[in-house]
Parts: sequence; structure tokens; C-alpha cells
Amino acid sequence: MNRMHKMTQSAKELGDSLLSKGLQLVTAESCTGGLIGAVCTEISGSSAWFFGGVISYANEAKMRGLSVNKATLDAHGAVSEQTVIEMCAGALQLGGDIAVAVSGVAGPDGGSAEKPVGCVYVGWQLKGQQAKVIRCQFSGDRQAVREAIVLAALEGAKRLIAE
Repeated sequence: MNRMHKMTQSAKELGDSLLSKGLQLVTAESCTGGLIGAVCTEISGSSAWFFGGVISYANEAKMRGLSVNKATLDAHGAVSEQTVIEMCAGALQLGGDIAVAVSGVAGPDGGSAEKPVGCVYVGWQLKGQQAKVIRCQFSGDRQAVREAIVLAALEGAKRLIAE
């Protein structure tokens, strides 16, 4: 099964779970550039469970579109647990019931010793609950990293709403 099929299948399963619980997904994407939303909206009928999202690639977009604090970005950087927590909260302010947020280094450039290429923070938050964030380290070229992020984001959302 190729990665695109896996992503689409995961999104379909997530959509079915969201529908069964009467929930909508909202996304806050940085390094994936809207790929999570694109995969979700490939599915017919996704408007019933996909609220929408923000592509907050630049720090300014994170601040303006998702209310991420400048102090958070200055202290921890865009690729951090703290930023992703604020991205989740900002996404939920827009609408939806469960947020997924991603920020990382897709490559091939931009990595550092502390945050190498493939380092990504993925977060999820159900409205009214605390955000849950994990740090992942993916490998491969830019497209492979971005697709791995999407899959991790969707699978994590499925697990969160199944709990």
C-alpha cells in the first residue's frame, strides 16, 4: 500500500470516527503546508467532519492566524512543543472540536543539531482538554517526511477520539 493510499485510508477512518461522535476536525499546519487538510478533503462528504484549518508557515502567520505568542516563538522556536500547544488552542478558537497541529523541519535544509531535518512536533487537542504533543523524528526526502507527518497526525487524532 503506497503512502498516499495509507494517508487517505487513515483520513477516511478518522472521518468515520468523527462522524460517529458528531465531532469536527480543525488543523493548524506549518511544515505540511496544508497537506493534512488536502488529504481530508479528498474524501467525499468530508465537509460533515472537517471544519477547516490554517496553514501557518511563517511565524507571523502563527501569531496572526493562531494567536501563538511572540514570546513563545522567541523562547522556544516554531519547532517546539510549546508552539504546537498554542497552535492547537488557536485552531480550536476558529471552530471544530478536535485540533491537530504540526510544526517541524521537513528538509532538506533548515535542520540543526537540536532540531535536525525530520524533527516534527505533532499535537492534538479535544476542546476543553489539555493538548497532547509528541516529538517525532522522520527520515527520507521532503515529501516522505511530510507524508509521514500527515499519517502520524491522522493516526494520533484517531487514537485520541477513541479514548
